[in-house]
Amino acid sequence: MPPDERELYCSSNGDRWFLARDPATGNVFVRHEANVASGGRVSEIDIGAFLSGGERHPEHQALLRLIGRIIRGRSRRPRGRAKGPQRHHDPRRGS
Repeated sequence: MPPDERELYCSSNGDRWFLARDPATGNVFVRHEANVASGGRVSEIDIGAFLSGGERHPEHQALLRLIGRIIRGRSRRPRGRAKGPQRHHDPRRGS
């Protein structure tokens, strides 16, 4: 079964990076497709290894932006749900 994927970045030289997930295992990784002039090799890279390479290139920044968008989208609370911690009345404290 082919991985589910979303393109992260396509460089000016034709290299492409995807955020991918193996539907059979649930593993998430970065898939890199080198351009034809570089041999067109495809490699799968662990997300931690991909981001820990030191220097931040546009493909790294694209992944971080996508992660940020996902987090923002999931952190939105449905209407009517309390914001922040619930405070309970404590008669000993007078509150």
